[in-house]
Formats: sequence, structure tokens, C-alpha cells
Amino acid sequence: MKKSIALVAATTLAFGLAGCDVDQTEEGELPEVEVEGGNMPEYDVEAPDVEVGTEEVTVDVPTVDVDTEDAEGEPVTGDEE
Repeated sequence: MKKSIALVAATTLAFGLAGCDVDQTEEGELPEVEVEGGNMPEYDVEAPDVEVGTEEVTVDVPTVDVDTEDAEGEPVTGDEE
């Protein structure tokens, strides 16, 4: 019961906020910031050795037989235009 009340309240709030009209009344600006010095962190990374290669593989592909018919039940060969 509490979950359904919360769901209804959240839905009502969402629709209420969607109907708001927002107009910008003043331009914003970023503050002026001075940055001096600093140091980037250093990392010692040991990556694993990876060997990449190719190999030839044979894959059995099934054959598919499709028999199609037109609306009258006649076989369709695909040669008609």
C-alpha cells in the first residue's frame, strides 16, 4: 500500500515539474582561478605479455532447403519478374 502511494506521489511530482516554465533571468560566469605548480602522479605498470595469432579452422555449415509457394500454391523459383 505504501509503495503504491509513493509511486502515485512520484508520478504526480514528475508531471508537475514537467509543466514548469523556466526563463533565464541573468547570465552566469565562471570564477577566475589561478593555478600554480603541481605534480602529475607517477605509475609503475607491469602489463602481461599477450601473444596474438591466427589458426585455420574448418566449420561445418548446414544446408538449408526452402520451398516457397505463391498465393495459389504454385512453386516460386525466383526467376519471375
